[in-house]
Amino acid sequence: MAKVVKFGGSSLASAEQFKKVGDIIRADETRIYVVPSAPGKRSSKDTKVTDMLYACYELAEAGKNFSKALEEIKARYQEIIDGLGLKLNLDNEFITIEKNFKAKAGSNYAASRGEYLNGIVMANYLGYEFVDAATVIFFREDGTLDEEKTDKVLSAKLAKCKNAVVPGFYGVLPDGTVKTFSRGGSDITGSIVAKAAKVDVYENWTDVSGFLIADPRIIDKPAGIEVITYKELRELSYMGATVLHEDAIFPVRQQGIPINIRNTNAPADNGTWIVGSTCQKSKYVITGIAGKKGFCSVNIEKDMMNSEIGFGRKVLQAFEENGISFEHVPSGIDTMTVFVHQDEFMHKEQKVVAGIHRLAQPDTIEIESDLALIAVVGRGMKSTRGTAGRIFSALAHANVNVRMIDQGSSEQNIIIGVADEDFENAIKAIYDIFVITRL
Repeated sequence: MAKVVKFGGSSLASAEQFKKVGDIIRADETRIYVVPSAPGKRSSKDTKVTDMLYACYELAEAGKNFSKALEEIKARYQEIIDGLGLKLNLDNEFITIEKNFKAKAGSNYAASRGEYLNGIVMANYLGYEFVDAATVIFFREDGTLDEEKTDKVLSAKLAKCKNAVVPGFYGVLPDGTVKTFSRGGSDITGSIVAKAAKVDVYENWTDVSGFLIADPRIIDKPAGIEVITYKELRELSYMGATVLHEDAIFPVRQQGIPINIRNTNAPADNGTWIVGSTCQKSKYVITGIAGKKGFCSVNIEKDMMNSEIGFGRKVLQAFEENGISFEHVPSGIDTMTVFVHQDEFMHKEQKVVAGIHRLAQPDTIEIESDLALIAVVGRGMKSTRGTAGRIFSALAHANVNVRMIDQGSSEQNIIIGVADEDFENAIKAIYDIFVITRL
């Protein structure tokens, strides 16, 4: 048995949190590879180290004095080092960072230093080998991850390490420039390390005990999810569930490695298991509910549309030509609706409308704004009769008007479109019918 353990910023925000992490790692000798994030907020009014680094680099890039800002970052790490009683000096590291900031090494380099420095502290604290992610994680010139090279080099490196710390969030481009993943990218690093090391489990430690069925900002103390499949998680992550970076699924999915989301502040909790497939039935018909506001619909009508070959392609071409991706495309015999992100579409709407008229020659086009999309996801939906009926009954009783419905071919998700103003009430109604009352 071998595990990769990734710890988020809130888990490493202070020396006290570091000690909790150390206890967790030492409590299980199979936790042999550690992926740390940069220190997060110590309190609600605090600032994440990554944000401090971005602000510091902005001063450097503008040619302003950034020494005070850099000293504040250094003080954050020194506070952790002193609190842990370590004999570690980061002076040389900060001299290098200052030099590279003055040379304008780039915002990616600046942001990556949070994880890099925390990796050094973590390795020193645990007595593990430090492996700079810039020596084992590689990006192509176009900024995409070079999976093959990364897996080969990282596998060879880890094979020589009994225990290792690999900082999250960054890698290197072919020219040696540091490149970061998107925010939350330490999750991806953990997944990459788990795949390369061919471990049995990837534990992702954060400040919550796994995934919840619904957003706790909308539902008071929602029930937790014990087991969720990669497919279900992908749907929920895309629609706003943010415990795990959605791209972290792919590397471990290829190897069939399960992910266990755990809580650093409640290590006894089992958390949520993310698996490829399972025979375990979920406690409820649905696994989770997630959604986003800020969509608009473009409704296209044309008589005999269904018999016109290539009509759908012509309509979508107008969106493609203007660099706009679509979310869902429900259609009828003479109608077709395209759902898009409102903030992307609003500045190009007339170009898109003109393009649709030019390419598809519709009878009418109508645009409706301020819509929300809600995903109801669950592997149990496929074998349960009347799921859609229960959803619409619940929404009707809550006086929520449904603007769109789209069911995935896997029968594991139903997407519902409602007005932005009905978003919270719709989620409450769906949660109530499936989890609280279970009618």
